[in-house]
Amino acid sequence: MSATLFSLTFAVAAPFWALMILLPNWTVTHRIIRSPLIVIPVVAIYAILVIPALGEVLPAVVNPTLDGVRELLGGADGAAAAWAHMIAFDLFVGRWAWLDSRERKVPSLVMAPVLVLTILLGPLGLAAYLVVRTRWVRPPATSGLDEQRLG
Repeated sequence: MSATLFSLTFAVAAPFWALMILLPNWTVTHRIIRSPLIVIPVVAIYAILVIPALGEVLPAVVNPTLDGVRELLGGADGAAAAWAHMIAFDLFVGRWAWLDSRERKVPSLVMAPVLVLTILLGPLGLAAYLVVRTRWVRPPATSGLDEQRLG
């Protein structure tokens, strides 16, 4: 079962990445990606893998050691759970970066490689976006009263 869930993990996340990278200006993309619930399918896979093994997982994460984590992740179930963990967090970080970049008006051609880097090497993609975002200032927020007048 862990091999199937491993394969399914990226498959359920890939459509959201495709929207952010390939169709960043489509209004449907914004409507979908603004929901933090896009990570729920991957979180569900993670839960399926981790909850039955909580007796082994909790001691390893409450008092982590290199050997304990290596043992926990060394099997197929552990590797699949770690993969789901990474995919869920990478997608959440990519979502945040994409939404923030839209507010800052960062060009889509700048964001595409950053998002690909986030998919492949999560923390390095985050670091790249933190550098990128310094070049584009977020527009000043309007007051609620201004939004009511415009709406």
